[in-house]
Amino acid sequence: MSKQEKTIDNKEWYLARYSPDGIPSSDHLKLRSSVLSLADLPHGHYALETLFVSLDPYLRSRLTGSDDGLYSPQFQLDQVITAFGIGRVVASNDGKFNEGDIVIHPFLPVAEYNVFPSSDFVARKLEADPAIPLPDVLGCLGVPGFAAWIAIEILACPKEGSNVFISAAAGGVGMYAGQLAKLRGCRVVGSTGSDDKVDLLKREFGYDDAFNYKKETDYDTTLSKYFPDGIDVYLDNVGGRMLEAVLRHVNRYARIPLCGMISQYNQVWTEREGVRNLLNAVGKEVRMEGFLLGSYLDRFGEFTTQMGNYLKEGKIKSKNKMYVGIEGFLEGLQSLFCSSNTGKVVLQVKEQ
Repeated sequence: MSKQEKTIDNKEWYLARYSPDGIPSSDHLKLRSSVLSLADLPHGHYALETLFVSLDPYLRSRLTGSDDGLYSPQFQLDQVITAFGIGRVVASNDGKFNEGDIVIHPFLPVAEYNVFPSSDFVARKLEADPAIPLPDVLGCLGVPGFAAWIAIEILACPKEGSNVFISAAAGGVGMYAGQLAKLRGCRVVGSTGSDDKVDLLKREFGYDDAFNYKKETDYDTTLSKYFPDGIDVYLDNVGGRMLEAVLRHVNRYARIPLCGMISQYNQVWTEREGVRNLLNAVGKEVRMEGFLLGSYLDRFGEFTTQMGNYLKEGKIKSKNKMYVGIEGFLEGLQSLFCSSNTGKVVLQVKEQ
């Protein structure tokens, strides 16, 4: 965009109707157009062109319209929804950011362009590292990578030789969690939704084994086969029947970080599958712990240093599923709940 341009045609996604169950559709999320003027950019403000948006399952929990124990506040009707994203400063009347700066924002409105005050302290300038592509900043060094790191490095902390099970293993969190466990010398098995993903986990991400949960549907028998010596660590990304089956196969003092329960997100809470054998957690003295990233922000610097080094040294691999153009947001979000993607789902709004 040239400096002479004073107005910008803008598009943004907003919440038109709440979606209490099922996969959100165009009835719930809509794209609208507007015109953004830069001619009167207020003092202490800057305009950001969105480059990449991180699409993560937690966004689903903000669209239900009810507070039923989920961990994220609800988006408001007619509000532009927000997500973790990266943008480029295209105009600035502000001493904090200069034109051309790359900025990372944890609550970036899903729009082509946005104007922010410099007092918006959560945004920070991203120092470019040519060895790390920007989509990987949202993946390996973003929400899913941080979640995987907390689960494995902080909560589970498995010993060498431990038996580790990762559900949704080919997703954004699972692919990093399995690799982190392998770096600790663990035996790692993952569950995923297709034979191609099973092959990917073993061939590219170093999993010792994996299975297609859509084919091997008797989870109790399946876990007996893949974990004859029991499970020491289970990273739960799906909840429901899989969590119940795992509790039949855990070893004494097993650790179960609860990262998410994607199999339950599209149902109202009264219709979600319960776990009937929680008594196993008592008898085996299992530590089962939910966590939120916001509670570990003091470890974010440590995380980015370690994961950044792993990425540059080739010890951690990334895989991104890209949707291109602001119009692709809804399809990308829906793909999170349809087993149609592999790795981290990222929306590329503008060319880098």
